Amino acid sequence: MMQQLSINKKEKTPLSYGYENYIDYCLQVAKDKLSGVVSNIEDYETNINKYENMDFLQEPGNICLLDEKCLTKSDIAKAWKCVLDGKLFSEHAAAGEATRLGIGPKYLINIAENLSLKKISEIMSRERDFAVKPEEVLEKAGCRPEELFPLSLGSRHMLQFSYDIHMLAKKHGCDPQKVLSRQHMLVVLNEAAANKIIREFINNRFFGFNNENILFMVQEAYHGINLVNGKYVYNKNTSKRLHNHGQMVMQQTMDNQIFNIDNKGNRTFLKSDEFGEILKEMDDKISYNIEDLGYLTASIDYEGLALALKKAEHGYRMLMEIVGNDSENPQKGGMAAFDTLLGKNVMIESFQLKGIENCEIKYLNKNFNHYPKPYDSWSVLKKHGLNMPIAIKDGAIYFQPVQGDINFLVKTEFFKRKVLKPIKSWKSPETTPLAIKYMHIQDRQKGFKEYAESIIGSKRYNYGR
Repeated sequence: MMQQLSINKKEKTPLSYGYENYIDYCLQVAKDKLSGVVSNIEDYETNINKYENMDFLQEPGNICLLDEKCLTKSDIAKAWKCVLDGKLFSEHAAAGEATRLGIGPKYLINIAENLSLKKISEIMSRERDFAVKPEEVLEKAGCRPEELFPLSLGSRHMLQFSYDIHMLAKKHGCDPQKVLSRQHMLVVLNEAAANKIIREFINNRFFGFNNENILFMVQEAYHGINLVNGKYVYNKNTSKRLHNHGQMVMQQTMDNQIFNIDNKGNRTFLKSDEFGEILKEMDDKISYNIEDLGYLTASIDYEGLALALKKAEHGYRMLMEIVGNDSENPQKGGMAAFDTLLGKNVMIESFQLKGIENCEIKYLNKNFNHYPKPYDSWSVLKKHGLNMPIAIKDGAIYFQPVQGDINFLVKTEFFKRKVLKPIKSWKSPETTPLAIKYMHIQDRQKGFKEYAESIIGSKRYNYGR
C-alpha cells in the first residue's frame, strides 16, 4: 500500500518499481496532489506546480568558485586518471524531439543533409513571425550547412567524446583503444527513434567504445490521466508523452529497463541491482545533454571533474554548475536560488517559478550535473523518487519530474566559473545558426576528420559528399 504524500513539501514516497507500477504510482500522485480539484485542472496548473517556498528565495550564496586557486595539479591529474581508468560513467540524454524544427529526433538531425539556408530561414521566420533572410542565417553561422561534415548531431556528440578520450590517452602514453574499451556509459533514447539510433551505433562501430560497456535505455512515454466520474484514470485514448528527464533517472532504478546490444542488435537486459553494481565501481557520473554546443569542441571538463572528485571526499554526492543566462536569448531551465527556509541553495525548474519570466532568471543550471560516487545518489533516488509536477496537454494530465531535484535528496554543491559563460544550446530554430557555427569549429579540430574516418569508415563518412 502506497503511503500518502505531500508533493509540494518535498516529502518522498518510495516507488514500487516496474512499468505498470509506475502508472499506478502516477494515479496515486494525481489523487493525492489534485484532491479537491474537480474540473478545469489546467486553470490550476501554475499554482499546483509553484515551488512552495517561492516567497523565501534569494540569490544563491556560498557558491564554490572554480578558478586557478581551487584546484592543484594533483587534482587535475586525478581527473585524467579517472577517465583513463574508466571510472567516469557518462549519461547521454538523446530522447528529445526537435519539435520546433519539425525534423524528427535531435540525435538524427544531419544539418549538412537535412537543412539548407533557405529551409533554416523559413523555420526561423515562422518562429519569429517575421521574415529572416538566408543571408542573415549565413552571417551568423559562418558557413553554409552543406559545408559541414555529413554527420548527425548524435554522431557528432559520440565522436567528440571518443576523440577527446583518444587524445587524452595519447597525451599520457596509453593505448587509446584500451582506454576507450574501459569507458562505461548510458545512452537514453525515445521509443520512436531507438531502433534507428541503435542501428547507427552498430554501423558506426560503437564509435570506438566496447559495445558491452555501452548501455541503452528507451525512455518510456505515457498516456495522459483524466478525471472521470470523480476518479483519476489512465486514458489510453490520449497521446503518449515523455515524463521529462526526472522520469528518465527514475526509470534507471527499475528492473529490465537498461540493456546492452551485440553487433546484431540483440538486447541483454539488466536487473536494477546489476546496474547498481556497475555504478558502485564508478568514481563519478556526469549527465550530458545532446543539445549542448560547447560539448562539440570539449566534451570532458577536467576541471569540473577534478572538483567533483575533490568534493566527494567531503560527502557531496551532486555538483551543479551555475552559469549566467544569455541576456540576448534568455532560456528557461533550472534557476539557482537560496531557500531561506531550508537554509540551503536549491535548483528550481522554470515551470515551478510562478510569475518569473526567462529574462528574470539570472543563474541557470548548466545541465552538466556531476554525481560523485554515483551509486549513493542512485540508491537514494530508488528509495524516495522525485517531486512530481504536472503538465496539462490537450486536457489530460502528464507528469514532469525534474532530474535536478536530486539536489533535494543528497548533499549538493553549487559552483561557478571565475568567468561565467552563458549556456549555448541548440534548443530552437533561433539557435540553429549557432549550432552550425559550433559544428564548423568541431570539424576544423586538428585530426578530427581523420579520426572520424578511422572510427566509422571513410565511405560512410563521405556519404553524400
